[in-house]
Amino acid sequence: MSEFLVDADTLVNARFGTSQLTETVSALKLLRAPVEPWFRPWKDTHSAAFQAAVAASPISSALLESAFGRSWVADFLTVPPLEPDLTLEEELEYLTSLSDDHIRADLCVVRTPLPSILLSSSGLAAEAAGLLRWVWRTTVEPDWPRRLRVLQADVVSRTSRLSEQGWSGVLRGLGPDVRWLGDGRIQVNRWDYPATDVRGRDLMFIAAHTQRVNVSWRLPDHFALTYPVTGIFATTETPDEPLVQLLGRNRARILVEAAEPVSTTLLVATTGLSLATISDHLRVLTDAGLLERRRSGRSVLYWQSDTGRRVVRRPASNRPEPR
Repeated sequence: MSEFLVDADTLVNARFGTSQLTETVSALKLLRAPVEPWFRPWKDTHSAAFQAAVAASPISSALLESAFGRSWVADFLTVPPLEPDLTLEEELEYLTSLSDDHIRADLCVVRTPLPSILLSSSGLAAEAAGLLRWVWRTTVEPDWPRRLRVLQADVVSRTSRLSEQGWSGVLRGLGPDVRWLGDGRIQVNRWDYPATDVRGRDLMFIAAHTQRVNVSWRLPDHFALTYPVTGIFATTETPDEPLVQLLGRNRARILVEAAEPVSTTLLVATTGLSLATISDHLRVLTDAGLLERRRSGRSVLYWQSDTGRRVVRRPASNRPEPR
């Protein structure tokens, strides 16, 4: 298994955030590999155009073939941002500054020998950046406002959990193989790689629409762990009809989704309702004692009160006997 070695300074200064480049590279991975069922509608929408775009550029095709291994992606594609929430163009500045020899060296870590077109061509960084811009503009940017709301809501939820459960609780929810091992050790995946010393360095946790946890770095001082945003692996729970009859369908759905702390932005993204409508329903449910609320940074989190949980989990003994 692979580990991060951390100290108190690392954890105190660690941040959660978003990255347009990380989101774009995650989309690129999904477009070129088998995906879980919940990603298939998105992939089916963009797969043909992606294949056509790659086929039109032999260099891009060779880059993709060489940059992705079973457990490793060429470093030039996964460099984390120095700050969270930058634009794609700001993040691509580092990639476009790299020499052809640097790109080839990163590719050789993944796969050798390299195709002859990559050995004889120049402008490899610009070619890679162009492909990433295409993926962003075509498959991510049109949906970015909704994606960003979901990602930001996840970040708020994680930081709230940190104050309540500590790092052990936060890490346990990032992925099936991520956990706090104690003694300054974080298990990040099950691949057999040497431990990475992150003590005294910058560590960022990046929420993304991805299938699994990934690690990345900008040596010597910047490291990142990318994790699947909350909700990708969850199925939507439909409120029981009696609850719908009592509260109305939208309020019942909001109450059910608030089994874990949720923000207004996350509810807007998951329900499709307007911010004003969500806010009104949350106010009514809170005034009725079915939800509790607490401010976390710039956001307000809502979750089921004890009364709300009892209403949602209507005991079998209270249900009418069949006639």
